[in-house]
Amino acid sequence: MVVTSCFAERLAKHVPLSDAEKAALARLEENPRKVKRGAMIQRVNDTVTELFVLREGRVMSFVILPDGSRQILRVYFPGDFIGSASTIYSKAPESLIALTDVVVCPFDKHALRRLLEEYPRVAALLFLLSNAERVAMTDRLASLGRTSAKARVASFLLDMFDRLRVTDDGVIDSFDLKLTQEEIGDSIGLTSVHVNRMIRQMEQEGLISRSNGRITLHQMARLEEIGHYTNRHKDMDLDWLPVG
Repeated sequence: MVVTSCFAERLAKHVPLSDAEKAALARLEENPRKVKRGAMIQRVNDTVTELFVLREGRVMSFVILPDGSRQILRVYFPGDFIGSASTIYSKAPESLIALTDVVVCPFDKHALRRLLEEYPRVAALLFLLSNAERVAMTDRLASLGRTSAKARVASFLLDMFDRLRVTDDGVIDSFDLKLTQEEIGDSIGLTSVHVNRMIRQMEQEGLISRSNGRITLHQMARLEEIGHYTNRHKDMDLDWLPVG
């Protein structure tokens, strides 16, 4: 059994967890599985028997559209619960692939039911994070048809940055992107050429800088203005959560 739970650490960023809650969450991570970069973890329409906590690395979810193009839905970071969309369907609504070498912790779907029955505050936190994810995705959906390419790239970089800051106190003004320009484009509906052009333009304007795959964000307020961006990962109303 793992001594600590990265999932518990993620949830504890919002409210302190009891020892019993931490132990219950750690049980979800008892069977870590290493997955190589580029390996498929789940295919769309597979029968769903497992859900996952991401312990190390990065994973993305995506679907293939009728014209053969790829739409990336979400990039997952350590501490994220992967598969919330699969909790309500017997067939996977999306595919999951490892963006880097990763360690995922699979657990039986029915283990989630036991967790939610015994620890209602954990259930409430999962509900909270699922809705924050939904609102952030709604923001991105709205931007795909209504904002410029530059706005989409700015908003995407800010969202990555803010999500990483939730669990990594070392993220101050820069982060490792670990995404190709094609992958960024498949997330926000642009070609890799267009993404490259926008990133170069933002560099020239002093809004961002790049070094060895690391992105540094400058003029944060200006980037938020350009991207019409709202940080959906802070200022959450937690007053309604059950008392632990």
